[in-house]
Amino acid sequence: MAFRAGLRPLTPTPGASETFGLGCAPIGNLFHAVADADADATVAAALAAGTRFFDTAPHYGAGASEARLGRALDGFPRDSVVIATKVGRKIVDAGGEAVPPGGVGADTVADLSRDGVLRSLEGSLKRLRTDRVDLLYLHDPMDVDEALAHVMPELLSLRQQGVVRAIGVGMVWPDPLTRFVREADIDVVMIAGRTTLLDHRAEPELLPAAVERGVGVVAAGVFNSGILADPVGTPYFDYREASPSLRARARELSALCDAHGIDLRHAASRYPLRLPGVEAVVVGARTPAEVYDFAAAEHASIPDELWAQLDRA
Repeated sequence: MAFRAGLRPLTPTPGASETFGLGCAPIGNLFHAVADADADATVAAALAAGTRFFDTAPHYGAGASEARLGRALDGFPRDSVVIATKVGRKIVDAGGEAVPPGGVGADTVADLSRDGVLRSLEGSLKRLRTDRVDLLYLHDPMDVDEALAHVMPELLSLRQQGVVRAIGVGMVWPDPLTRFVREADIDVVMIAGRTTLLDHRAEPELLPAAVERGVGVVAAGVFNSGILADPVGTPYFDYREASPSLRARARELSALCDAHGIDLRHAASRYPLRLPGVEAVVVGARTPAEVYDFAAAEHASIPDELWAQLDRA
């Protein structure tokens, strides 16, 4: 990962992936509850497969994802991994009260205050069992003007102090992200679900702006909530049941991949890396089998002819 702020692990690991990272929302009980032992096994499988980039957030399981990732990485050489987490939401208990820093709660609520940013990072560091974060995102800010005026100065200060190595913004919508790229001194943006085989909305403006400004792009949500992983078994797009037209398009893409002996999942995982400015892909997993599958995607030999057919489709 050649981000502007130099996010490569401080001690490069021979054979480690430079482009694929583990998305840790699933081990925070996204959609389905995950046992602690299964979360540990998933992170262990990622490490064994050469993954050294881990993406989490307080919002994922109201702290559960961070706590599990921190436990699973405890004892692993800290300088050999890159950890990304997020601020912008406050963890609360079932009664809506803020949990103590480092705790796990029942839900999260938006909090763009200066104190909220600092308390969020403090809690993340405790759950992750680390003294620093490599990449700190602002997570899905609803009010872009407020975020630019009040949150970005705090992130810049944290970067200047060396508390975090790089800062960025993570969202699902490309237009607000483009504003952050153009108006804030950030290192990275994470765009979810908008640089995929089915959804290209980030490509006309966000990616060129990022290239122009020297901002790295991380692509997430490469399966668009499931339809690009299995158009028949998980026909969901943006967390909702996909429309008949989207299902038909996804099945067409899958048939093209099948004709070349390539899994649609592997092509979907690799597609963003063909785009200007995209430097890494984050793929979520909740089991070792899912980890090994996306690790295989990184090394799958996808012919140019298939890419051309997918582009036309």
